Amino acid sequence: MNTLASKPTSMLLSNATGTKICVTQNSSRSTHQKCYYMDLSWIRRDESLKGLVYSTTPKSITSVERRSSKSLKVRAFSEEQEALVVKSWNAMKKKNPGELGLKFFLRIFEIAPSAKKLFKFLKDSDVPVEQNPQLKPHAMTVFVMTCESAVQLRKAGKATVRESTLKDLGATHFKYGVVDEHFEVTKYALLETIKEAVPEMWSPEMKNAWAEAYDQLAAAIKNEMKPSN
Repeated sequence: MNTLASKPTSMLLSNATGTKICVTQNSSRSTHQKCYYMDLSWIRRDESLKGLVYSTTPKSITSVERRSSKSLKVRAFSEEQEALVVKSWNAMKKKNPGELGLKFFLRIFEIAPSAKKLFKFLKDSDVPVEQNPQLKPHAMTVFVMTCESAVQLRKAGKATVRESTLKDLGATHFKYGVVDEHFEVTKYALLETIKEAVPEMWSPEMKNAWAEAYDQLAAAIKNEMKPSN
């Protein structure tokens, strides 16, 4: 998606099943409006998640405005945050990353059942999601990639990934219609998975460290969310 020339204005039209988002872009030559229909039924509507997910909706309206990689601001990741992330990740690696990855994805689907439609191997499958043979390896890959990105964040000075590139991840997320709410649900599921994996280590400081690392990875992916060439 092309970067917009100026800041867009937006309007929400809500009904019982979803939200219609109209983004108006004004330029010196013309005014252009594009409308999107956001189905919010994929969010499990309970009080514990409303604040988490619905509070991000206004931010998603302007997610069509993409910044170039040069303008992506990276916040400093402290030594203390790095130590907390490394300590907990080392503990998780001694357990079963495959099982943790599976728990991570099952938590995502528990919160947002229709997120399964974003995955080809789940969308048309009649096999129960937790028994799908392709889910566990994929879930482990994503979980390990996310955790290792957090571990390397301070040394690298920015979010990095192995076995792929941020450009490829951005193009894939763009292709399948991933929106800000998906990133927020994924963040919640990630933090809950880590909390359950290392309960004896968990603290507000550790939560903040993992949240910051995830936010920087998500921001880097969003920055590359555009059609592939």
